[in-house]
Amino acid sequence: MELESLGTYLKSRRDRVTPADAGLRAYGTARRVPGLRREELAQLAGVSAGYYTRLEQDQAGTASRQVLGALAGVLRLDPAETAHLHNLARRPSASRLARPRPERPHPRVLALLSSLRETVPAVVLGRRGDVLAWNRTGHALVAEHVGFDAPQDLARRPSVPRMFFLDPLTRDLHRNWDELAGVHAAYLRFTAGRYPADARLAELIGELAMRSGDFATLWATGDVADCTVGTMRLRHPTVGALDVDYQVWLQPDSPDHRLEVYTPADGASADALRLLSVHVAAGGPARDA
Repeated sequence: MELESLGTYLKSRRDRVTPADAGLRAYGTARRVPGLRREELAQLAGVSAGYYTRLEQDQAGTASRQVLGALAGVLRLDPAETAHLHNLARRPSASRLARPRPERPHPRVLALLSSLRETVPAVVLGRRGDVLAWNRTGHALVAEHVGFDAPQDLARRPSVPRMFFLDPLTRDLHRNWDELAGVHAAYLRFTAGRYPADARLAELIGELAMRSGDFATLWATGDVADCTVGTMRLRHPTVGALDVDYQVWLQPDSPDHRLEVYTPADGASADALRLLSVHVAAGGPARDA
């Protein structure tokens, strides 16, 4: 899949900012663009119209942090969107894709996962959303229909984005699938900006765009988001409806990897999680193959 460029991203963000958003007066004349004109954005950001046009056409080379900061301000970008803008600006114009080595969780991450035991569901995720490890309660919570030992086998290693957009059982699990789907797509774009030469990531995005109309629609919005906290509203096949909050812990020794921990959002959900951990301890849903 063709990588997103700085110019493409600038245009998509310019299209969503109206003159009123930017404090400009509209004089009743018909506008041919949905958002700001290039000349308007350039003036508000304090750069020449010609220079901004070259930026949007990917013909201006690099842009300074000051210029990028001014553009981010006019475009009303949030911190994740601003970081994505800077990532795209740093990327060489002729990035060549490479296939990185398979990811392995750092021993300290695994030690932290082990310390949670089975009372706290948790999953270790790689940069592309592959499951690198999980405890049995985490596995039972988010993917009990997948083999527990699958993360250890590179050929069977679960991919959360693939499951989310291509696996009907995963879709049925999430009562707020539409909300979380937007987060997944936006986080993949954020990751693609950080790792523009990752061939495996480019292949994943291309596969999802080809096989999932929902993903293709979400990807076309150009939205960018980091994924750190949120709520999953589940209809779990073993313990019924429950709401869990997820929070992501970044690992200094392996910054590409995230430890995602799940905690109950209310009393009823706490009871359901306790039931799930008891069920797993008794040899319940966590299967090995």
